[in-house]
Amino acid sequence: MKTVKKKSKWKHVVYLILALAMLVYALPMISFNPGAGFVSLFGIVWSAFAFLVIGAHLHFILGVNEEKQRALDAVRRAKVREWELKWQEDGKRGHSL
Repeated sequence: MKTVKKKSKWKHVVYLILALAMLVYALPMISFNPGAGFVSLFGIVWSAFAFLVIGAHLHFILGVNEEKQRALDAVRRAKVREWELKWQEDGKRGHSL
């Protein structure tokens, strides 16, 4: 389980670096002048989206929700155990008929 999380974090680090590189490359070329109209609007929306992507990857990399993820994993394990018990009980009932 730990190696999967590490691989997953590396993937997010790569995506973060790519998003930052795109932003650094594109920001000087985007016109934010008020008279530019649609071009200016596109630049603002594109930049906002890039910052959202960067923020999402940082959020995951920093592990802000690790406690929440642990709680969800515990619930998931409990449900699997419950399904296994129910499956075993159904199997026993089928054999007794």
